[in-house]
Amino acid sequence: MSKGKLHGYCVYFIIAMFGAIGTVWSQAPPSFDANYEPPRTPSGQPDLQGVWSNAILTPFERPEEFGDQAFLTEEQANAYQEQRRQQTFRGDRTVDVETDVSHAYNDFWWDWGTELARTRRTSLIIDPPDGRLPALTPQAQRRREARIARRAEHPADGPEDRLLRERCIIWDGNNDSGGGPPMMPSAYNNNFQIVQTEDYVLLLKEMVHETRVVPLDGRPHLHDSVRQWLGSSRGRWEGDTLVIETKNFTDKTYYQGASEHMQLTERFTRVADDVLLYEFTVNDPQAFMRPWTAQIPTVKLDGMIYEFACHETNRGMVGLLSGARAEEAAAREAAGN
Repeated sequence: MSKGKLHGYCVYFIIAMFGAIGTVWSQAPPSFDANYEPPRTPSGQPDLQGVWSNAILTPFERPEEFGDQAFLTEEQANAYQEQRRQQTFRGDRTVDVETDVSHAYNDFWWDWGTELARTRRTSLIIDPPDGRLPALTPQAQRRREARIARRAEHPADGPEDRLLRERCIIWDGNNDSGGGPPMMPSAYNNNFQIVQTEDYVLLLKEMVHETRVVPLDGRPHLHDSVRQWLGSSRGRWEGDTLVIETKNFTDKTYYQGASEHMQLTERFTRVADDVLLYEFTVNDPQAFMRPWTAQIPTVKLDGMIYEFACHETNRGMVGLLSGARAEEAAAREAAGN
């Protein structure tokens, strides 16, 4: 496992508070100086370079207990933050063996973040206003049910039946997306690096070593017949915001139930010397009843990205397949008896 996540455990995170559905990028979030001027590259672009972390305790969707409440009071935030810390804590070795094993690692290896958003938002999803994912379309629901049924019937016939992340290909987003795009917080390795030139932006995600090289020169996307794990990304500047549009995904990277027709729009805006505001919108009429948007603060780290050497002695896959063969042998023996 990469040790890059060890940087930045005690950092603060900030999510912007916007009343409108669309983000007004000409205005900084209330927690920031509205007159902030980002540093510039030699070509005059806002300098987004460096290593950033998006570890945060704020949940992806708004918990049902908060109903229509988009923001917490200070008292609620303190209590809920402590609750979230307890939920993510994996250091209690006094639990039963089954629970202990299900935690996979002790608390040293996890990096869930230490703080809620400073603005006390109840979810990373900012649109729809209820802070929850829109419903799947009937077509997407059928696809999901078919995947679940296929997985139940063939859990581990071969490595192809397992998740892409387990095969060290990409951190596939069937439920979440630690790698991306989009780049979501995960249980650990929540760091990414940005490198800029005048014509390109490179995004290196620590989790499963995913790297995107995004052209800024106005070239068209790849032909629709060309499908890629990370899609076809093209970037442009809108004022001081880097906008990246990505399409041409495969049917195997179904983020939150999305299809290969998902169109993703990401926005990167530096709102303070140590804070890069990351926002993304998912638009996929074949999967969701409406587009939706999430907003995640990322904090600059004084460190580097370490290699994620997933393939080196990938014992997890060996164990998964060996265990499946052992279960099959036991089932045959039981049937014979």
